[in-house]
Amino acid sequence: MCLSDEDISEDDYSEDYYSEEYTSEDDVVKTARIEQFSKLFHEIERCREVEQIQKIDEMIELIDEMEKKEFESIFIKELFDKIHQMIEKEKLSWGHTILLLKNAGCFKELKCLICYSFDDSLLSKRIREMMIDENEKKKDEKLLTDLCECYLLLHYKCVPDELLSIIVPCLLKAALNKEENEESQKEVEMAFIAFSHISQYCEIEQELYLNEIVEIIEYHQENYNLTRLSSQSTWQFLIKRFNNDKSLEEVIVNDLHFAREARREIEELKRNVDWKKKEEENGETEAKEVIVIWRWINIVDYYLAWSTLWNEELAGLIRSIVQVFRASRDNYPDTNYVCIVSLKDAARNKNVKIDVLHKEGTMVVFSDEMKQSTLVDDILWNCLLFFLNISRRLKEKKDDEKEEEERKEMKRKIFERMEEEGYEDNVESLNGVISFINEKYYEELSLKFSDYFVNV
Repeated sequence: MCLSDEDISEDDYSEDYYSEEYTSEDDVVKTARIEQFSKLFHEIERCREVEQIQKIDEMIELIDEMEKKEFESIFIKELFDKIHQMIEKEKLSWGHTILLLKNAGCFKELKCLICYSFDDSLLSKRIREMMIDENEKKKDEKLLTDLCECYLLLHYKCVPDELLSIIVPCLLKAALNKEENEESQKEVEMAFIAFSHISQYCEIEQELYLNEIVEIIEYHQENYNLTRLSSQSTWQFLIKRFNNDKSLEEVIVNDLHFAREARREIEELKRNVDWKKKEEENGETEAKEVIVIWRWINIVDYYLAWSTLWNEELAGLIRSIVQVFRASRDNYPDTNYVCIVSLKDAARNKNVKIDVLHKEGTMVVFSDEMKQSTLVDDILWNCLLFFLNISRRLKEKKDDEKEEEERKEMKRKIFERMEEEGYEDNVESLNGVISFINEKYYEELSLKFSDYFVNV
């Protein structure tokens, strides 16, 4: 139940709302950040405009240093309701509110956090009403764009159709800005980060976006006018639409060359990261590049799992994922994990050729992963599913004589490779482990060891 303005006193929003108990070794630092954020938030409604902006800048700096639990303990419904109350009482301007919300929302999106409480807050309701009102008045395009970005970056549920018809044209217009100065690029980047957050379950008519998205991508392919994050976010929005509209695949694969563009971007980003340094030792620029790689592979995973068209560009994309997998193995667990998931999902898709997976070294990296003594359950689960999918596909006989001969030859090659890797011994050593793992995950593994083996 939403609180009204009268239900929230000036002292209601305090550290008492932060019920999360921190027990990690940096406990003191995290608690200090939360307390400092709370202190600054209390102070902004009691100071002048110049001081307000200074305090909001300090709050944004604190957000940038936060970890998941810190962010989720701060950005709760009570905070959003309190911001709404401050706006109503003219103690906080919309300009300052938007600055704080956009930075918090952008951080949330890039860190893949979820903000469950925003949608049910008074502030969310107010922003939705203002978006509809501003769209009808058509007087302040900048304010409407800011409101659309704040809403998309913080919301969790599917966007209502009435708001999609406002948000999509508004943000596309902002994203079509081809000026290459730093300020314009930042505005375009923010629009695309927000745009990419629209759920794949939101159905959007092609007429609302396709011509503009194609224009943006093709212009970038010729002029490289977008930042890497803007480019990735553009594709993320388009690939998500593929969920409800399979007719987009021809455009995605053959017209816009998704696999070629994704591979080029991933490989260029990969070269700019010092993978030997641990993730926490990275500088700000390098850390951002790792985030963009993660986002690329995450959306590539979605496409590889459901694609029906195949061309040689997709083989190059799988090669780049294997390369990132190897590079990220020691010091970047989140990036490494999304590579594992992506390759596992590719192995399940019958349109992804097994000979390409074999040629690009996926069998070797998964077999090597299974030999690790510190292998955790979710990694092992994905590894076993990978080999289970490969084995099942290779056991399916083909009606076409040529395809059947190719299947038998591929079985032989993979059997020989698995023998070299000692793969069967690895699987048989998991006696009793598989049934335990099945209790933890939604997709059960086979309890028959022979289902994981490729026999000639």
